[in-house]
Amino acid sequence: METMTVNSLDSATVVRWMQHCAETYQQHKDELTALDAAIGDADHGANMARGFTAVQGKLDGLKDKDIGAIFKGVAMTLISTVGGASGPLYGTFFLQAASGANGKTSLTQEEVAADFAAGLKGLMSRGKAVVGEKTMVDALVPALDALKPVANDTLAAALDRAIAAARKGADSTVPMVAKKGRASYLGERSAGHMDPGCLSSVLLLEALKQALPSG
Repeated sequence: METMTVNSLDSATVVRWMQHCAETYQQHKDELTALDAAIGDADHGANMARGFTAVQGKLDGLKDKDIGAIFKGVAMTLISTVGGASGPLYGTFFLQAASGANGKTSLTQEEVAADFAAGLKGLMSRGKAVVGEKTMVDALVPALDALKPVANDTLAAALDRAIAAARKGADSTVPMVAKKGRASYLGERSAGHMDPGCLSSVLLLEALKQALPSG
């Protein structure tokens, strides 16, 4: 059967997204931890898995809510359960994205791009990071730029562009010397490793793509 043309994001898909996130971060926990062991505290994989497992546990209470309420519930859960920097950063992303989704059970592609851009702006402000400093921003900035709708677009096609851009951005962090976070303490020794937050950002977008309805 042909894949359905999906040009919007509804509440049910957001709930599926969060379920996929819980599964994805559990599957990639060791990979994320290995990256973080090289340049950080070796806890990013465990933190992301724990945070989104906690989110998964809240979904029954969120599934009948609007998208803004779901995003806010996700944000509060991540902030309260994820250690290190990633909880507050991902939590801020979803909290800021929620503001444009309040009361809405479906978002157009334009609204998805705008809400995620608001989330990224909040995340960058919270982390005080810009592109080129070896952080998750190096994956998210190009990804969310690529997510913007183009002519004859579908959400799936936009996400494919975003994922490809995020992976390219993540790869670009390998030779970088870290300027932020624990990795920055290593100086030149932080070069040669991908930023773990970049990989978790790629996985976040891939989980959303997997959650899209197909027929």
